[in-house]
Amino acid sequence: MSRRSGILEFAVLGLLRESPMHGYELRKRLNTSLGVFRAFSYGTLYPCLKTLVTNGWLIEEPGNTHEDALAAPLTGRRAKIVYRLTAEGKEHFEELLSQTGPDAYEDEHFAARFAFFGQTSRDVRMRVLEGRRSRLEERLEKMRASLARTRERLDDYTLELQRHGMESVEREVRWLNELIESERAGRDRKGPESGGSAQQDTTSGSTGGLPRPGDIPGTDTPGDTAT
Repeated sequence: MSRRSGILEFAVLGLLRESPMHGYELRKRLNTSLGVFRAFSYGTLYPCLKTLVTNGWLIEEPGNTHEDALAAPLTGRRAKIVYRLTAEGKEHFEELLSQTGPDAYEDEHFAARFAFFGQTSRDVRMRVLEGRRSRLEERLEKMRASLARTRERLDDYTLELQRHGMESVEREVRWLNELIESERAGRDRKGPESGGSAQQDTTSGSTGGLPRPGDIPGTDTPGDTAT
C-alpha cells in the first residue's frame, strides 16, 4: 500500500465512524474538511472503498432516502450505495489512531491525523505533536545550513523564496509548541488519566479549545518540500 492510499483509507474510515455516507458525501467531506485531499478524484476514492469492503472494514448498503428509492425507476440507474463502518472497521481505525510512528509526522499524514484528534487519546496526541515538532526542527536546521552554504550564489528572488519557506516552518513549530503546552495544561488540570477518563477523552470529539484542522499552517509551502 502506498503512503497516499494509506492516508486516504485512514480518512475514509474516520469519516465513516461518524456516520454512514454515500460516495459523493464522502468525497465532499474529504475535500472540505481535509484540505490534503482537495485534488483527489472519484477514480481514487472508489477503488479505496472497494478495498475497504473487501477487507471487511466497510459494508455497502442501498440508499434508504426517498430520493434514492425513486432513483432506479425514474432514471434507470441504481440507487446510491451507502458505505457503513463494520465492527472490524472500527477496531482497525482505532488501531490506526493509536499508532505514533514516523509516518504520523509527515506532512500529509499529520494533517489527516490532526483532523481526527478529537477521537484520539491525549497521550497519543502528545506523541504525534512532539514527533511532528521534532521532525520540523530537524528540517529547519537543514534549511538554515543549506541557506548558509548557498546564500552567496542565490539571486534575490530565490533567496526570498528560501526565507519564506523557513518562516513557514518556524511558524508551524511555534504553533506546535502552543498545542503541546495546551495539551500539557489540560492534562495537569485533569490529573493522571484513568482508563475511564481516557476513553471519554478519546470519544468526546472535543479538541479542548485547540485550533481546528483547517488552521494547520505550513502544509503546502516551499519550505515543506525541503529535506
